[in-house]
Amino acid sequence: MSDIRNINWYPGHMNKAKKQMLADLNLVELIIEIVDARCPLSSRNPDIDRMCKNKYRMVLLNKADLADKNIGNEWKKYFEDKGISVLFLNSKNKEGLRNVLPKVKELCADKIERNLKRGIKNQPIRAMVVGIPNVGKSTFINAFCGRNIAKTGDKPGVTKGKQWIKVNSDLELLDTPGILWPKFEDANVGLRLALIGSINDNILIPEELAGSLLNYFKKEYPDILKKFSIEDELFETDISEMQFVTYESLMLDKVAEYYNCLKKGGSYDIVRASVRLLDDFRGGKLGRITLERP
Repeated sequence: MSDIRNINWYPGHMNKAKKQMLADLNLVELIIEIVDARCPLSSRNPDIDRMCKNKYRMVLLNKADLADKNIGNEWKKYFEDKGISVLFLNSKNKEGLRNVLPKVKELCADKIERNLKRGIKNQPIRAMVVGIPNVGKSTFINAFCGRNIAKTGDKPGVTKGKQWIKVNSDLELLDTPGILWPKFEDANVGLRLALIGSINDNILIPEELAGSLLNYFKKEYPDILKKFSIEDELFETDISEMQFVTYESLMLDKVAEYYNCLKKGGSYDIVRASVRLLDDFRGGKLGRITLERP
């Protein structure tokens, strides 16, 4: 993907949440990590890997309905080759949820067996639900439990503190706030997280994000560009003597035309068109798109 600039967002509450997670690790046996199926590696916090390496682990590829199914299968193999159990989910329509509890019991089978040998019965497995902002942790918890317990929202930073949630007699969940990490080693990670909405939009420039997304479509999903009447001929335009004109700006003009985003006087409203494009991508209206491969 195009590297537009080094995007980072690490407000103070995230550092506080990370310290709280470390303190609570001894209360749980299992870590359930929610990631975005459209960028499964970029949406994994490396700090979580380091903090939780001695725990049972499960990765849930959420929003799988928005991701490219073929690339999703590549990611499943990638994680399983590393010994990490993986399930695909669409928490909004509850697809895949019925597989979670059996997988939890499978992963924690030796713990359950040890308890039975000690005469300990009906002790629930305790699992910590972790992930970066806006990957759908709270939506997963509410759908999994069948009731609205965790607060949800379309923007990052909705969950502010920890919360214990009893699923049933077999499982208790500890919901935690979404946390990023202080600095992205790869600037493209920040770009992908910005595109899926895991970074506060208020610190971002929508036309830069939209231009990068269109460049990605040109490389990986060229048919999407045709929806906006962006044809190959556009990239043959000689822009060498055109001031402030780039191929990204020409594509954004086409997007603005498609969405009928015009200013007074008839010029294209690129900012409004960029926001529309990003919203349609995030909502799956442009098709099933994955932003990275293993």
